[in-house]
Amino acid sequence: YSQIFLMVIVLKDTLEKRGALGEIKARIRAEVFNALDDQSEPRPPLSHENLLINELIREYLEYNKYKYAASVLTAESGQPEVPLDRQFLAKELNIVEDASGKSVPLLYGIISHFLHGGKEESTQNTLPKMSLLNYPKQNLGKPPTERNQK
Repeated sequence: YSQIFLMVIVLKDTLEKRGALGEIKARIRAEVFNALDDQSEPRPPLSHENLLINELIREYLEYNKYKYAASVLTAESGQPEVPLDRQFLAKELNIVEDASGKSVPLLYGIISHFLHGGKEESTQNTLPKMSLLNYPKQNLGKPPTERNQK
């Protein structure tokens, strides 16, 4: 028994070091959710506002590689499988982006705008032109997932 126990510990440590254990746990959670999801109870219609909010969250989750969280959000909310086009989303929210803002999720620009009190731009619907130093460094240079127009 002690050899089996030792093997399990070594295997767990190896999977953790490779980052696979977190992925496996997230995948199990997503599959459990899908198995428990009651398809017989119809979902309420997805409002326009919820559609936009869910899309901002999905873009953020995918950008940060939280792919299982994004898949659970899509399944649970009834969000369309095909992401909304980013330009459409920005237009619907009256957001005007600068070049550096286009490399990160819209949610980062929105949060940055409100954290700085909206003082950085005089135009009402323009997000502040922020340096990319304010965004997560682990993802710099990695553009968001290509978005298909719905």
